[in-house]
Amino acid sequence: MKKQNVRTISLIVCTFTYLLVGAAVFDALESETEKRRWEALQDAEDMIIRKYNISQEDFKVMETVVLKSESHKAGQQWKFTGAFYYATTVLTTIGYGHSTPSTVGGKLFTMCYAIVGIPLGLVMFQSIGERVNRLSSYVIKAVRSSLRCKRTVASEVDLICVVTTLSSLTIAGGAAAFSKFEGWSYFDSVYYCFITLTTIGFGDMVALQRDNALNRKPEYVMFALIFILFGLAIVAASLNLLVLRFVTMNTEDERRDEAQAMQALQVAVKLEGDVITSNGSILSGYEGHDGQSLNGSNTSSMCSCHCMCLNGNRHKKNQYKLRRSPTHIRHLLPEVVPMQDLNYDYDTQSLHTLADRGTMDSSYMGVDMADMGDTASMELRPHTLLKRNVSLLSIRI
Repeated sequence: MKKQNVRTISLIVCTFTYLLVGAAVFDALESETEKRRWEALQDAEDMIIRKYNISQEDFKVMETVVLKSESHKAGQQWKFTGAFYYATTVLTTIGYGHSTPSTVGGKLFTMCYAIVGIPLGLVMFQSIGERVNRLSSYVIKAVRSSLRCKRTVASEVDLICVVTTLSSLTIAGGAAAFSKFEGWSYFDSVYYCFITLTTIGFGDMVALQRDNALNRKPEYVMFALIFILFGLAIVAASLNLLVLRFVTMNTEDERRDEAQAMQALQVAVKLEGDVITSNGSILSGYEGHDGQSLNGSNTSSMCSCHCMCLNGNRHKKNQYKLRRSPTHIRHLLPEVVPMQDLNYDYDTQSLHTLADRGTMDSSYMGVDMADMGDTASMELRPHTLLKRNVSLLSIRI
């Protein structure tokens, strides 16, 4: 199984295991509190009904009025300032849910706006995160150079430490400001900042929802928007170092597998010219010659001869090309016979054998040279020279 598949299956198993563990922990922490709160609310509902002598239907109407009026306590949500705040939560995928469109046009535009805005925001924050990491590396290099350290280049661990420190400072500073403006405890403010910058956005705690702050406190609105955008840029810098490294692992492994496959193809045996087997058959190993390739059934004993091009327009010798052959068949390939030793005469189109120069061993030919007579000097056509060279099976140089 490929490494990418193993990693994907492992991530799926780990994620579901993490979900099961989280569900068990949240069940143990929150279920009893939820039960007690529900019982308290039921007791309060029964008390109000008995005290004011109202029906169950009237109480439901009062409950609906209270719930619907909650979003209007912060003032008008859909003026330009509130609409800009809403658009920011859509583009950053925070989605507090403190204000939602009620018209068909507003809901339709929200979907179209999110289709374009969410990818645009992700690319922007990712680019800002890369710039923050680059700036951090320059600062680290300058500081180490001033301290005359031996190693001045910033590593990934150094950058992770820097962006982690920046994220902690951003959350701590934002929590202090929101604790002052919203009247929350410092722990609740830290919780709000973390939920916001991780784009979870539960909506249980939302800034700018008190005392008509959207219209009366423009400086606080500006601070909240800058905090969201700057904080998300810092978080994007962290994700650029941590998460994307694991995301790109599958791509790197696939590229590595492709490179290994290409390298394996380069080791394959490629023969150019005719291959004459021991049983006298001729296999064409020339690429594009006749579409045939070497057959493994005839590779027990073979030799390969490369011949000169007998074309009337070209008198070049055709080179024998052998790319690196695998070691398990290299011992099966005998010595290559240079055809120039056959001394082919282009003028007379006749073949003069090596026997005329006294350098041929007839024991390896398997043919008596004396019996050949004039056949050694007979005229041979180019096709005959290429395809019927069976007698030259075991020529030695």
